[in-house]
Order: sequence, then C-alpha cells, then structure tokens
Amino acid sequence: MKILIENLNIAIPILYFIVFILYFSNFWKPRKSLARLKRIILFLTLLIHFFYLFARTIEFDHVPITNIFEIFTLLAFAITLSYYILELITEVRNTGMFILFIPMVFQIISSLKIVDLLNVQEILRSPFLGVHVFTALAGYAGITFSAIYGGLYLMLYKQIKMHRFGLLYQRLPNLELLESLNYTSALIGFTMLSTAIVIGIIWMPQAFTNPSYFDPKLIATIFIWILYALGITTKIFAKWRGKRIIYLSLAGFVVALFSMTLLNLLFTGFHKFH
Repeated sequence: MKILIENLNIAIPILYFIVFILYFSNFWKPRKSLARLKRIILFLTLLIHFFYLFARTIEFDHVPITNIFEIFTLLAFAITLSYYILELITEVRNTGMFILFIPMVFQIISSLKIVDLLNVQEILRSPFLGVHVFTALAGYAGITFSAIYGGLYLMLYKQIKMHRFGLLYQRLPNLELLESLNYTSALIGFTMLSTAIVIGIIWMPQAFTNPSYFDPKLIATIFIWILYALGITTKIFAKWRGKRIIYLSLAGFVVALFSMTLLNLLFTGFHKFH
C-alpha cells in the first residue's frame, strides 16, 4: 500500500498539470474534442486523488490533516471537486484555466514536502475532525472561486468600458453570468463554511477539555461568515448588484486569505495541532 501511495504522490501533480494545460489550450483555441477530453481527465484526476486520500487515511490511520502539506493535498482536492460540480451545474467551461492553476500549485508543493506520520495526537484520528476540516476547506474553495469570478468581472468590465474587445471579451462569459458565478460560488462557500462551524461547535466540547471561544481562527471564521451572510442578505433583500457585491466578496476573500495564512503563522490556539 505504501508503494502505491508513493507512486500516486508522484502521479497526481502530473495529472493536475495535464488538466491545467488542457484547460489553458482550450481557452486559447476552443475545440469540442478538447472540451470533452479536459472534462474526462479532470474527472479521472479527481477519482485518483480521492483514492489517494482514502489510501493515506487507511494506511496511516488518520485523515490527512496532521500537517500543512497534508492539508494542501486535501485543499487541492476540495477546490477541484468544487470547481467540477460548479462546471457541471453551470456548463461554463472557459474559466477553469483561472481556477485549476491553484490546486495544481497546492498539489505540487504537497507532493514535494509531504511526510508520512504514524504517531499523531489522538484527536487527529477523529472522523468528525476530518469532516469539519474538509467542509471548511470546501467553504474556502467557494470563497476563492467567488473572488476569482469577481476579479474576472472587474477585468471584463474595464475592457468593455474602454471599448477593448479582445480575447477575454471573446472567451469569458458575459458580465451578468460572471456576477451570477460570483454569487453562486459565494453561496456554496457560505453553506459549506456554515456546516463546518456547526460541526465544530457541536464537536468542540467533546474533543477539548477547556475550549476557548476566543480562539483567533474561530473569531476570524465567524467574521468571514458574518461578512458573507451580509453580502447574501443585501443581494436578496436590498437588491445589490454589480460592482458593489463584487467588492464585498473580494473583501471577504482578503479576510479568508489572512485567516488561512498569516493567522496560522502568527497566533496560537486550539486549532493548531502541529
């Protein structure tokens, strides 16, 4: 099993690279055969990546969340799975190049640096923790998509305003659809983040003897949740549209980015296990 895991650890970043090249090529030169091929390869990559995560969980007797490089491979899977679902729902296939670059980078770093740990804290073997982390990562993936579609919206808006009708104008969806993708991604991210928070709140008192509700990571996550709840509410009830809602989603992404990077490095709390 361990040899299989090592081989998959080499094969998966290569598959992600192939997927990215296919989406990149199809963006520049759209072809129906390439469009079908890239979706098939994307599905196979997800399937193999799932098997890799499952095999690691069985072999090392814990969900792959014990160090940052295991979280990177789980994050790569969560982003790719979320994008695949979004592509199936919306049938918008020309934006994958801007998103699938991210899991490719995460998986390459993970494959280069990942270590196999057998002796870990008992809490890291909890399946509830695995579900909590995966739903949180899927939530952050939705937030990331929302920011990417927001950025593409602003780029296209600027080009149209300047009467530049180049490649982006020809390949990207129109502004209305980009705004819809921005909102749908934010909604998926918000739902997954809400699920992670609920699981965490229920499970936390059972897992820790003295849990603190002033944990920096918990406070940042609640703040992100409030920000997106505000954005979704204003869009539904106050009819916010266009750049205002885009800027709000970008602000939420900046806070989420801070929470996932600097906050983990600068502060301590019960969310740090290593």
